[in-house]
Amino acid sequence: MLVPQAMAYAYLAGMPPIYGLYASLVPTFLYALMGTSRQMSVGPVAVSALLVLSGVGQIAEPGSPAYIQLVITTGLLVGIMQLLFSLFKLGFLVNFLSHPVISGFTSAAAVIIIINQIKDLIGVDIPRSVHVYETFLYDLRLIGETNYLALSLSVASVVVLLILRRISRLIPAALIVVVLSTVLCAWFQWQEFHSLAIVNSVPAGLPAFQIPNLSYATFLQLLPTVFTVTAIGIVESYGIAKTIERQHQHYVVQPNQELLALGISKIAASFFQAIPTSGSFSRSAVNNAVGAQTGIASIITVVIVLLTLQFFTPLFYYLPKAVLAAIILISAMGLFDYKEAWYLWKTHRRDFCLMLTTFLLTLLLGIELGVLVGVILSVLTVMYKSSRPHLAVLGKVPNTTYYRNIERFPDIEQNPDMLIVRFDNQLFFGNATFFKDTIKDLLLADEMRAKVLFIDAKSMYDIDSSGLHVLNELYNWLARNKIEVYFTSAIGPVRDLIIKSGLYEKIGKENHFMYLHDAIEDYKERRINAQVNNQNYKRVLV
Repeated sequence: MLVPQAMAYAYLAGMPPIYGLYASLVPTFLYALMGTSRQMSVGPVAVSALLVLSGVGQIAEPGSPAYIQLVITTGLLVGIMQLLFSLFKLGFLVNFLSHPVISGFTSAAAVIIIINQIKDLIGVDIPRSVHVYETFLYDLRLIGETNYLALSLSVASVVVLLILRRISRLIPAALIVVVLSTVLCAWFQWQEFHSLAIVNSVPAGLPAFQIPNLSYATFLQLLPTVFTVTAIGIVESYGIAKTIERQHQHYVVQPNQELLALGISKIAASFFQAIPTSGSFSRSAVNNAVGAQTGIASIITVVIVLLTLQFFTPLFYYLPKAVLAAIILISAMGLFDYKEAWYLWKTHRRDFCLMLTTFLLTLLLGIELGVLVGVILSVLTVMYKSSRPHLAVLGKVPNTTYYRNIERFPDIEQNPDMLIVRFDNQLFFGNATFFKDTIKDLLLADEMRAKVLFIDAKSMYDIDSSGLHVLNELYNWLARNKIEVYFTSAIGPVRDLIIKSGLYEKIGKENHFMYLHDAIEDYKERRINAQVNNQNYKRVLV
C-alpha cells in the first residue's frame, strides 16, 4: 500500500513522486522506535499533502526547485512545532478543533482533492488556481479536450480499486493497479501514440543528506501553513492511535510521547528530503488487521521501501499519472464524512451548522482560512455555551425524595412558596450575570410569590471571584425583597470558597445543607414552628 500511496500523495502535494518514497523511510522508522502506538503507520497522507500544496503553492510554483525546498523546510518547522508542543505539554490546544470542525474541513478537503485531480483523470492540462471554484470552472471549460484513454484508464483503475477493497482491504489494490497500468503503458507505448501523461524518470538510490534552507523570511512565509499542518496532523495521528488502542488492552497511547515521536521523526526526515508526514488511517488499519504487534512491522516496511528505492524505481517510468489520480480519488472519497453530517443533523443541529459552515468556508476561502474560521467558531461556541449554561427549575418527584427538572417531568410537585434551581456549570465571570438575572426573572415572572430560594449547587464545580460577587449581590437583592436563601449540595472546594468569602456566615450556617431534600424539610419545619409560635403569641396577647 505504502509505495503507490506515497508516490500519489507526493504528486498531490505538488512534488515529484520520489519525495513520497523518501518520506516513507526516516519518519516511519523513527516513529516505530519512539511512538507509543504499535500499529500506526506514519508516512505521506492525503490531507497533509493538500495542506502543503494549498499553503506553499501560494509562495512558489509546485514542482519547481524553490517549491521543493520550501516543502521540505515546512516539514522541518512542523516537526519543531510538534516537538515544542510535546516539551511544553501544549497538546490540549488542538482540542479547540472540535469534531464538527474537523469533519467539515476533511469533507471540504475531499472535494478540493477530487476537483484538483480532474485534470489528470481526464488527461488535460489545467492551470492551477488558489480557489477551488476557479479550478472547477477550468475543468468544465476544458472537458471537451478530454484524453479518452486517460479517462478510461482512470475509470478502470477506480473500478478495480473499489472491487478489490470490497473483497478484502488486505489486498494491495493500489499496487496491483500500478503494476498492471505500468506494464500496459510500457507494452503499448501509450505515452507516444495517445499522449498519455506518465511519471517519467524516477531517481534511483537513497535520499542524500541535505540541510533545509531556513531563513527568517521563509519562516514568516510558511508560518500559517505550518500551524495548520501541525494542528491537523496532531488531531489526525492521535485520533488514529487512540482508535487502534481501543482494540488492544496491553498498551496505552501517551499523548506527549506521541508528539515527541512525531516531531523528531519530521525533523530528522527533513534532512533526508522528506515531505511532511502524518499517521495514515488506511495503512494503520491494514497493519493492525494483518496482526502487527510492535513497531517491527513498520521497520520491515522501511526495509522494503529501501529495496524499492535502490532497485525498482526505473520500473515506475511508464506509470500513468491518471492511475495516481485514481488512487488519490479513492482516498479522497474516504475523507468525505457524509455519515457524520447526517448524524449531526439528526442529533445536534448547532454542531451540524458548525460543520456545514467550516465545509463551505474551506471551499470558498481556502483551506487555511477555513480551518482558522472553524477554530474561531468552535471557541465562540464554547464561550456562548459557557455564558448561557443550563439552569433548571426543580420540583419534587411524587412519593420520593428526588427533585428533577419541571420541564422533563409533567407530574412533578411544586410549592408556590419555593423556587428551587440547579445551575449546571461553574459560576464564573462569563456566566455570573446570566445566573443572577435568570433567577431574578424567574422570581419577577412569578410576581415574587416565592418566599424562599433553594440553590442546588451539586453541578457547580467551581466559583471565581466574579461568581462570589454575584452571589453576594443576589443575596442582598433577595434580602431586600424578604426572600430567604438556602444553599445545598455544594462540593468541598466550592464550599471552601463560600466560607472564605464570608458568604457562608452571611447566608447563615443554618441555611447550608448537604442534601436538597433536607434543606426543604428544614424550611417546612421552621415555617410550621413559626406558625405555632405566632399562634401561641396571639393567645398570650388575648
